[in-house]
Amino acid sequence: MVLQRISKPIIYLILIAMSLFFLMPVYVMVITSLKPFDQVTLATMWELPKVLDFSGYAEAFEKLAPNLLNSFYLVIPATLLSALLGAMNGYVLAKWKFKGADILFTVILFGMFIPYQSILIPLIQFLREVGLYNSITGLIFVHVVYGLPITTLMFRNFYANIPDEMIESAQIDGAGFLGIFRHIMIPLSITSFVVVAIWQFTNIWNEFLFAVTITTSNQQPIMVALQNLSGSQIVHWNVQMAGALLAALPTLLVYILLGKYFVKGLLAGSVKG
Repeated sequence: MVLQRISKPIIYLILIAMSLFFLMPVYVMVITSLKPFDQVTLATMWELPKVLDFSGYAEAFEKLAPNLLNSFYLVIPATLLSALLGAMNGYVLAKWKFKGADILFTVILFGMFIPYQSILIPLIQFLREVGLYNSITGLIFVHVVYGLPITTLMFRNFYANIPDEMIESAQIDGAGFLGIFRHIMIPLSITSFVVVAIWQFTNIWNEFLFAVTITTSNQQPIMVALQNLSGSQIVHWNVQMAGALLAALPTLLVYILLGKYFVKGLLAGSVKG
């Protein structure tokens, strides 16, 4: 192979160069957020700030704080509910086969390929009818339903690799449907729960279309409020960049703290036997 002929230092230099290239936008965001507004220009966008100025962060946090709480009120229950329901779906479809189970699984997976835009109008009409429009509860409902296909797929693939003998042994000991799920399946699938939780947390936190169309004013999550920071006449780029970093911080912390479990969970069950 060609790579085997290239010395390791050259490979490392190439990887470092590529990493720096992809980190350039982050660098610009950070240094811009630390500059006062009068120093933010295209000509000096690469230069380090002469004086560290945190007023952009203070202003961004003041404007985004209510919406930041809205995002947490949305993401935490939506992530937990979609993970729990996806686990139960995967458990049933993997270990309690019934007539038409494979067809039902295919229909559920079809939900992953339905574009948001195609169901937006009927979705809003439905939420208006049931009184959930312009509410965090309505957004939670939408993300739980839209997250079920992928969470079901993840858990079903994991549970399919658990030996049926474990289920049969539990049934002999008198465990029922929920007992097996609670005492056997959930403890065995903690890594899968971490993967699903990180996946859902990231997708729901960063989602914009549902948030901007289903909620208004004080019910909007942080991603919609971040867009509103740009203003109509003059864009305060230091505030905008500070707000973007604040909005990205929760998902960044999730990957830093749980990243190793995410990789371990993705690999779990990939090799059967």
